[in-house]
Amino acid sequence: MLRWTGGDARFFQIVFQAVLLTVGVLLRDFSLLPWQMGLALLAAAATQAFWLRVFRLKNVGYLSPLITACGLSLLLRADTLWAHPLLACLAISSKFLLRVRGKHVFNPANFGVGLALLIVPGTWVSPGQWGNDLGIALWLVALGATVAGRAGRNDAAWLFLASFLGLLLLRLLYLGHSVPRIWEILCHQSLNGALLLFAFFMISDPMTLPDHPRARHLHVVLVALLAFVWQFLFYRPNGALWALLFLAPLVPLWDAIWPAKRYIWSENRTLHNKCCVAR
Repeated sequence: MLRWTGGDARFFQIVFQAVLLTVGVLLRDFSLLPWQMGLALLAAAATQAFWLRVFRLKNVGYLSPLITACGLSLLLRADTLWAHPLLACLAISSKFLLRVRGKHVFNPANFGVGLALLIVPGTWVSPGQWGNDLGIALWLVALGATVAGRAGRNDAAWLFLASFLGLLLLRLLYLGHSVPRIWEILCHQSLNGALLLFAFFMISDPMTLPDHPRARHLHVVLVALLAFVWQFLFYRPNGALWALLFLAPLVPLWDAIWPAKRYIWSENRTLHNKCCVAR
């Protein structure tokens, strides 16, 4: 059941993701079928209901599966109808099964996209679908900053962008580009819709970031560094998505080294408490 919980940032995220999907389908010509998104939503909600029943959890809503299904729909493309619901099911299941000290390890949407690219044929991520339009970029920043700010994780989003673009600047200086060329490339990257979407709607997820500010900042910088190496040294696509997936298992280590008060969504308190007992 969806309930208003005093400004829960996830309500804003769902609304904004729906806006982005609408803009993408109408203005950006997304290769996304309505059935793919609909089946992803149904599969995510059904999987959430299944695990709530297995763990006998009550007073836990369905905001997380809605966000995950929308995230998969925003990021992932497939040439079949079954890929999106299958990955939504696996993504939500990871939230219940892959846990350390009561905290799920992977961002569900990031986990689902990673699985798709690794094992599901006929799936791909299209970073260029958002283009580099100033208007789209401003919308992504405005909407994303609102969500991240309400979740108290704006620092992660801005630090990631600053770190990634700072590393890019150092590379351009090392390669000897002229100042106008450097400015052109940095502006192009700064307006990259896929990069902004990742910064404000994925890496800023408070449930899969370290809880201590020092650990959170270290982790975000490492993600930016690995994303940069993946993209500009190995010349592989989707560097930010892979970096977040590969480095997610470090979060429990950071939480152990720098313990801090656990971030808990208001609707997930029962999930947190009972899954700690169940595991």
